[in-house]
Amino acid sequence: MGVPAFFRWLSRKYPSIIVSCVEEKAKECNGVKAPIDTSKPNPNEVEFDNLYLDMNGIIHPCTHPEDKPAPKNEDEMMVAIFEYIDRIFNIVRPRRLLYMAIDGVAPRAKMNQQRSRRFRASKEGMEAAEEKKKIRQEILAKGGILPPEEVKERFDSNCITPGTEFMDNLAKCLRYYIADRLNSDPGWKNLTVILSDASAPGEGEHKIMDYIRRQRAQPNHDPNTHHCLCGADADLIMLGLATHEPNFTIIREEFKPNKPRPCALCNQLGHEVKDCQGLPREKQGKHDQFADTLPIAEQEFIFIRLCVLREYLERELTMASLPFTFDFERSVDDWVFMCFFVGNDFLPHLPSLEIREGAIDRLVNIYKNVVHKTGGYLTESGFVNLQRVQMIMLAVGEVEDSIFKKRKDDDDNFKRRQKEKKKRMKRDHPSFIPGGQFSPQALGNRSSPQAISNPRQAAFEMRMHDRQNPTTPSPNTSFTSDGSPSPAGGIKRKAEDSDSEPEPEDNIRLWETGWKQRYYKNKFDVDASDEKFRRKVVQSYVEGLCWVLRYYYQGCASWNWYYPFHYAPFASDFEGIADMPSDFEKGSKPFKPLEQLMGVFPAASGNFLPPTWRKLMTDPESSIIDFYPEDFAIDLNGKKYAWQGVALLPFVDERRLRAALEEVYPDLTPEESRRNSLGGDVLFVGKHHPLCDFIVEQYKTKNTEPVDMPPELCHGIQGKLTLNDNAVLPDQTVVSPVPMLRDLTQNSAVSISFKDPQFDEDFVFKAVVLPGAKKPTPVLKPGDWEKTNNDGRPWRPQLGFNRDRKPVHLDQSAFRTLGHTMPRDRGMPGMYANAVPLGTYGSPYARPLMGGQQQIPKLLSNLRPQEAWRGPTPLFPQTPQRTAGAAPLLAWNRMLQSPNQYPPNQYQGLGGPMGYPQRPEDRMDRGRQVW
Repeated sequence: MGVPAFFRWLSRKYPSIIVSCVEEKAKECNGVKAPIDTSKPNPNEVEFDNLYLDMNGIIHPCTHPEDKPAPKNEDEMMVAIFEYIDRIFNIVRPRRLLYMAIDGVAPRAKMNQQRSRRFRASKEGMEAAEEKKKIRQEILAKGGILPPEEVKERFDSNCITPGTEFMDNLAKCLRYYIADRLNSDPGWKNLTVILSDASAPGEGEHKIMDYIRRQRAQPNHDPNTHHCLCGADADLIMLGLATHEPNFTIIREEFKPNKPRPCALCNQLGHEVKDCQGLPREKQGKHDQFADTLPIAEQEFIFIRLCVLREYLERELTMASLPFTFDFERSVDDWVFMCFFVGNDFLPHLPSLEIREGAIDRLVNIYKNVVHKTGGYLTESGFVNLQRVQMIMLAVGEVEDSIFKKRKDDDDNFKRRQKEKKKRMKRDHPSFIPGGQFSPQALGNRSSPQAISNPRQAAFEMRMHDRQNPTTPSPNTSFTSDGSPSPAGGIKRKAEDSDSEPEPEDNIRLWETGWKQRYYKNKFDVDASDEKFRRKVVQSYVEGLCWVLRYYYQGCASWNWYYPFHYAPFASDFEGIADMPSDFEKGSKPFKPLEQLMGVFPAASGNFLPPTWRKLMTDPESSIIDFYPEDFAIDLNGKKYAWQGVALLPFVDERRLRAALEEVYPDLTPEESRRNSLGGDVLFVGKHHPLCDFIVEQYKTKNTEPVDMPPELCHGIQGKLTLNDNAVLPDQTVVSPVPMLRDLTQNSAVSISFKDPQFDEDFVFKAVVLPGAKKPTPVLKPGDWEKTNNDGRPWRPQLGFNRDRKPVHLDQSAFRTLGHTMPRDRGMPGMYANAVPLGTYGSPYARPLMGGQQQIPKLLSNLRPQEAWRGPTPLFPQTPQRTAGAAPLLAWNRMLQSPNQYPPNQYQGLGGPMGYPQRPEDRMDRGRQVW
């Protein structure tokens, strides 16, 4: 969901929902990695039943990663996707179901956002390529040093859209991957796998939610199923809450800001393309052994526990003295609904509600104040009570003017602070940075300093530059013999001042009187007094709110509806909405894949379409040429960056589009017609699965009619099974679509088409906790902990999923051991080699030094000298704990088992802490640590 900063706000407000993932790493022997046995208990001390993969969140980072070199071809992309899925599977280890969902054809409401994203991506890609080419020519003309330009076709990420050959090939590769794992991985032995590829209509995450809703409505469903959903979109949190399942967890990559990215021209870190100077590559390591490696740590994952978020919300939303019975599940639905006002993929957010300004907290406070007057909740199982919503919106409208004024004051204060900071930095720093061999080196750099060569010549060039440029107060660029700037010279420090930065023009001025008149005039080109038009905008927005909530709780209410404006109305305009209709047409159908491509692709991505279809995008005589502008405006709409602005693209007229496509439909080849058809889900099982024999029997009897899947054979899962034309069958070779991977000549897996249980169009899925569901054990500290009888025990926060897990602490000797054994060839942030041991500086257990006395922690003062290295005595008796899997024999454990390894008196007087020596390289390399 398009809610910028939502997850950041959520994790800061409710920090206990986050748990770091424990991942078992593959052991390597003689350069060969041993596979991990995922059939063993989960190292996170929790067992998940179902794992759902929102595949688009995996496909994008694997095909065009931002923090590492991109795959060279499509085959490497597929292998990268396989490895990513393996890693997620290793962390989660589901025991019943793996559901892989790729985005199919989206509803019309979503296509507008997809269209905006793809037009932006195409425009930004072309601009970046042109800028890169221009800067490259300038650097080479000045004598700069750049690596040879690779002849490589730019990967167009727009191909990750249903209907393209790339997505068709991806589906084939995933079918091969699933069959391979079912044959070879013991963790997949009894697993049911469902693949919903791009031919099945619907967004990936909503196909997953539709599956969960329909299975929950079956009598055989286990209400205590533990779900785990993998994806990075913020709407997954809302969707997880909307299921009302008590055990729902989300796994996603941990976001780490300011990760280093290499320059696209010189492949060096520390600058962007626009700042590249073409300087020679610096030596990486003492012998340049790290020249071809990037100092990038492996991406880590985190769990988001929705059961803990429900605990937080229960405390926040519980209200006393209500005129009606309090229902926590209904209040959660209202909270989800209010989050839609700060933004989503289908509607622009209201101008007065910004999540960075605490908009959700403001809405919750207004909701709790007004709910006594509403007489009930705002929503019920995905349907909105507009009369009650109107009361909330009008209450927000009353404070809109003060919100806009406070936003302006905060913005002015921020700019003032930034201006003062830049002036202070300009005053305190030198006016230039010497470059080349005189360039400053970062503290803690472990590489050996290079010898200065010919310093007299470099100083002469700097003086000559000063004479040739008398107006420049601080020369810093050396020149070559022909007078051109030398790349080894310095880089001029820019004198940045906030006064010189161009500010985007703001014609609305929401903080001044008359803001509503100016808003409607500039954004909609109508007068604010045009009550009829304003009501039309509000009605469309109200329809959108009803459509989005229905989409989250019941499924797609209409494939054709969309919000027909680029901007939202004001909260104060939501007057008289109680009488507005909120019904949608029934029986609507989704677009076909190639039709969607015509609706969301720019002309620059037309190569993914058939030739005659592509011509409709570029031919000046085309009846729909206006749908594909070569350039378009981006309205910053009060923001600072272009990606935050609004792309002013024309909306696609579905009637005109279909009329134009009728003329080119006969030109489709059989292969293109196949890719243009809508498909369904495919179910896979291995030979050990109870359902395997039942499916094989269907193929033997050649039963073409759909049959009900026996729930007792598949963990209560129900649905219809139909024979698949391209099925994976036992004892038949599965050909690898990736040349670097082997064919499966001894296959024992089987696949069959699967369809979820069907319901009437008017059926309502109840948003309730199912009977028999057990409430998870509370994680948060009870509010009455101190008042109740707990034997005076302090509250122990729960770390991870296991409440009984005992924390393990490293003593000083353990830190010292890690410092000696970790590699020191290059300085990596976060390594133990840079950590100060506990008790060395600022520790509550450290005594002040007295006249040359060696610092020893208080807890060690009563120990015999020969036992001092064993560390402080634990405050509580610790019993050895073993988790799933064997615990490795760590370095400090080996030390405890070999006390005679260090004979006494061998290192006396060498100046290390507690009588231990420093290695010579330690004293040189670890300049920031005083041992």
